[in-house]
Amino acid sequence: MKWKFKSYSVLPGFGLTMGCTVVWLSLMVLIPLSALFLRASGLTAEELWKTVTDPRIVASYRLTFGAALVAAMINAVFGFIVAWTLVRYDFPFKRLIDAFVDLPFALPTAVSGIALTAIYSKNGWIGQYLEPLGIKVAFTPLGITVALTFIGLPFVVRTLEPALHDLEKDTEEAAAILGANRWQTFWRVILPALLPSLLTGFALSFARAIGEFGSVVFISGNMPMKTEITSLLIITKLEQYDTTGATAIACVMLLASFVLLGAVNSVQWYISHRSRGGS
Repeated sequence: MKWKFKSYSVLPGFGLTMGCTVVWLSLMVLIPLSALFLRASGLTAEELWKTVTDPRIVASYRLTFGAALVAAMINAVFGFIVAWTLVRYDFPFKRLIDAFVDLPFALPTAVSGIALTAIYSKNGWIGQYLEPLGIKVAFTPLGITVALTFIGLPFVVRTLEPALHDLEKDTEEAAAILGANRWQTFWRVILPALLPSLLTGFALSFARAIGEFGSVVFISGNMPMKTEITSLLIITKLEQYDTTGATAIACVMLLASFVLLGAVNSVQWYISHRSRGGS
């Protein structure tokens, strides 16, 4: 089987573009990540294991990945609804609402954290009504989830919108003509076509939430073993001049992120491959 790399294009050829891609990817991603693992290798196996399995560190892993997963799942549901509404319907102030979706991109994360803390604190606009109900948001894991949901929503919405634009309404009309009700049309026609894009948005939202720091550090309260995220512990290690310990924790986060994102991408590839095979 012969691989065909060359084809006519007005752009530079494969060799030049591939070389630029490899060089740029190496400078921006591969070399910095390799340096991270190289720095962590300064620890012995026993020291490395002791550092990354400290109870305080493990509690931060559990909180960080758990809150990021919950936030990404919430964004997958409500991001789908927002994207569907913006693409399929016309209504007053649509462009303004569409611009608001990108607000978490534009705001500095520290500003987002301060704003969320002010709103959801005990005396905040929303927190003052939740507190009598026994719902405490600020300085709890719930507040961390709220912050991660806030910063991750645009990833799902902006990933789904092009797929929704490409989804022809004729397929929905054909399903209705064949006797499918609305739920059957959604589960068997719409969702399978949008699922790869939805998984991509979920993965981007999840990855963004894992590494978030600025918006979380204010609303979490940073209580050890309770509301302390892993990113904060890395910063704490650096402030204590424990660079090796910080890189060890960072390597664990990096490996876990690779595994989780690889699993999501594998599921996405499987769904796309199966849909092409069935068509």
